[in-house]
Amino acid sequence: VLRRLRSMLRPHRRAITLAVLVLAVQTACILAGPLLVRRGIDQGIKAGDTGVLNQSALVYLGVALLGLVLGRISIMIVARVGEAFLRDLRVRVFRHLTTLGLDFFEREKTGRLVSRMTSDVDAMQELVQMGLTSLVQNVLLFTGALVAIMLLSWQLALCILVLVPPLVLGTRWFRRRANRAYLEVRERIGHNLATLQEGLAGVRVVQAYGQETAYAARLEETNEALHDANRDTSRITVRYFVFVEYLGVVGVAVIVGIGGWFTDLGIITVGTVAAFVLYLNNLFEPVQQLGQIYNTVQSAGAALSKLFGLLDTKPSIAERPEAADLPESGVVRVDDVSFAYGRDPVLRDVTLEIGAGERLALVGPTGAGKSTLAKLAARFYDPTEGRVLVDGHDLRDVTSRSLRSQMGIVPQEAFLFSWTIADNVAFGRPDATREELEGALRAVGAW
Repeated sequence: VLRRLRSMLRPHRRAITLAVLVLAVQTACILAGPLLVRRGIDQGIKAGDTGVLNQSALVYLGVALLGLVLGRISIMIVARVGEAFLRDLRVRVFRHLTTLGLDFFEREKTGRLVSRMTSDVDAMQELVQMGLTSLVQNVLLFTGALVAIMLLSWQLALCILVLVPPLVLGTRWFRRRANRAYLEVRERIGHNLATLQEGLAGVRVVQAYGQETAYAARLEETNEALHDANRDTSRITVRYFVFVEYLGVVGVAVIVGIGGWFTDLGIITVGTVAAFVLYLNNLFEPVQQLGQIYNTVQSAGAALSKLFGLLDTKPSIAERPEAADLPESGVVRVDDVSFAYGRDPVLRDVTLEIGAGERLALVGPTGAGKSTLAKLAARFYDPTEGRVLVDGHDLRDVTSRSLRSQMGIVPQEAFLFSWTIADNVAFGRPDATREELEGALRAVGAW
């Protein structure tokens, strides 16, 4: 997922690099604070030099204000890049969906596909708006604080190292459990939205059979499953956050106690102990922040994984690279065609020929294969066996655009887009004039 994300973000690499540089300078401003506190205590208060103390306080204030401004700039840059990425991703996913065959949409639930485009993208939006900036900043802050405590006092740093193994083990446990939990949440959201969408789309059937209560109970089941999945993620998060917070408290207690002893021995100064405590907060607070961000990252990562899975779905009806345009007229020939949606064939060894200008009506009982034969002629499906030809050209060797542009299709299920009547009538020919639209409506008695 990260490899593919990096390749998709390549067009924005300049803005991302600028954001990282701004965050690095902001982190340096934050890390400079404890050093200024140490200078103010050791060279100002203890030495009785108010000039040094005032100077340290003013520099501290200036650095803090600079960090605040840089933080705002970095959030704006990251948000701009992130929103552009999400905009492109929505368009890319929808365009890919329109290339997939009818078999895909018959197999997949509409609600689950809507979940990919809405809930999953929303999960990534939360990461983009605040999470990414906080993630990079806290990683830099944690690394910088770790280096600072090592340089400040290796003796005190060694005392803190005893807390690292339990922190690493706790973080590994959290990462492993949270990964599974958030994938489950994304899956349950898809199921819930699919059930909701089916209930709304089929509301006439539900009401006609008096099944309102029964269908509401079905939605309650999927909703309860989503509730349970979210509770699992909350339970995991709470355990980890409490654990990290407790380690931070223990770390401060250790530093204050041992640091006071080292100060009495003359190994370190009071200012160093104060700076060390502040750096310790910069060490453990990012871990807590990263834990919170990790929830957002996991949710976004699970969502992105689902979206990439959708993008990886190959169209069952693919256009060959060497496909040619179809002639404007010719004989339509169905040559020894068989077809099955599943195991049982719907059509067996069908052969027929329709000359240019001829009309053919297919009559038969439900399930005889009338609509299937029309779908094969429109190349919504390819035959399991045999060929469909127009003017001697196998439909698998012609472009979909040239084939569909010569067809007028009236499906069994009426569908209107939420546009104007004119837009719906002219859907196949957007360049149609008003007179042509009126003529078409009068011809079918709909004027």
